[in-house]
Amino acid sequence: MPPKPKFTKEEVAAAALELVKECGVSALTARELGKRLGTSASPIFTVFKSMDEVKWAARARGLREFEEYAGDFGDYTPAFKRIGMLMVSYAIHQPEMFKLLFMQEHLDSHSFADSLRDLGCMADTCIRLIQRDYALSPEQSQLLFEQMWVHAFGMGALCAMKVCDFSEDEISEKLGQVFAGMLVVIQSGMIGKTAPLPVKDSGGVFQKQPVNELPFFSDSEGNDETT
Repeated sequence: MPPKPKFTKEEVAAAALELVKECGVSALTARELGKRLGTSASPIFTVFKSMDEVKWAARARGLREFEEYAGDFGDYTPAFKRIGMLMVSYAIHQPEMFKLLFMQEHLDSHSFADSLRDLGCMADTCIRLIQRDYALSPEQSQLLFEQMWVHAFGMGALCAMKVCDFSEDEISEKLGQVFAGMLVVIQSGMIGKTAPLPVKDSGGVFQKQPVNELPFFSDSEGNDETT
């Protein structure tokens, strides 16, 4: 008969999450977690098969905490932008938690769609907010969310890794610029077509052209005039 677990999965995951908050993701080892629980590492593996399982259980708890952290988005307009700003701010003030939630390598190959599913209900919430606030179709709303997620994640990663430290005004401005640009592109009906580059005139100056006349909308490749 297997030994009775000394701790529940929830207790181990909670201790693991607190360990990450205080000491960082790299500190989440069986030995350190055992110390945190006041025991050896052995009881951990009566409820979890591996430390990777422990990490993902801690991450699930952390994601619920982040959803609570960003829970006031409904009081803001636009609501979706509030979530993006809080995500970057979270990376600044809780860098190790940001790494745990959003910067963990998967053991198997993961598509972009899989990574969004890892966000749980937060991704669905964001897509619904975009659809509600901007009168977009579900497909358009998902596309806009995906593009903004990549941008917000990039800003957050820069902050979490101490490469940059954006002010609140800078976060708002940068997210707003990308959001407005993507919204214009989606509403223009140009999705599915490659964004063109202006063409240089004989003096080497870039000139504007009608969209349908730009080289990227032709079947030819390697047009030297675009470089």
